[in-house]
Amino acid sequence: MTSATAPRLLLVTASPRGDRSYSATLADALIGAYAAEQPEAIVDRLDAFALAPFAARATAAKDAVIAGDAVPDDSAAEWEGVQAVARRVADADVLVFAAPIWNHSIPWALKLFIDTVTQPGLAFGFDPAEGYHGLLGGRRAAALLTSAVYAPGVGPEFGTDEAWPYLRGWLEFVGIEPAGAVRLQPTYPTPDLDERLARALEEARALGASLAAQPALR
Repeated sequence: MTSATAPRLLLVTASPRGDRSYSATLADALIGAYAAEQPEAIVDRLDAFALAPFAARATAAKDAVIAGDAVPDDSAAEWEGVQAVARRVADADVLVFAAPIWNHSIPWALKLFIDTVTQPGLAFGFDPAEGYHGLLGGRRAAALLTSAVYAPGVGPEFGTDEAWPYLRGWLEFVGIEPAGAVRLQPTYPTPDLDERLARALEEARALGASLAAQPALR
């Protein structure tokens, strides 16, 4: 990636397991490879579980923005918090999501991140004749996804993966280019887990190096 300024990478983690998180381990591998190619890169780390709830006051602020009204005074602090998260996305050249699959889809904390960022005038615009259009173009995103039991090719009795389709659809909705996903599925401790983890780490490093080598979109 070539840019007049240092590239910025936003890592959004959505696992409460900390150092025990496989998805976070894969993210560290991706970021390490990215930084090896882009040593001046700035890495911003956002813990989705630390976000404030998007509740009544934030919703009131959003409704006011949609209506073209001023944000109510008692919602101003909540709206500033929403805008602060959105600015971290807008500042990024690359977004990386590290998350397990919970109950077939993304953890609630990652959905909270999406619901926080996806605001009118910040992440999308709307035209009554032409519909929605994304406002976050010029960025790429990758995902590191894990699941305890589900694995590609297994029957539905072992679960399903609605996480990546949902996340990819949201990225496309706001204009961010999906750059791919690396999966470690399952993480259930089968005899070949160490071998599968090693392969996933190599895939994550390759994806990080690929992201670093691609030209800037903005």
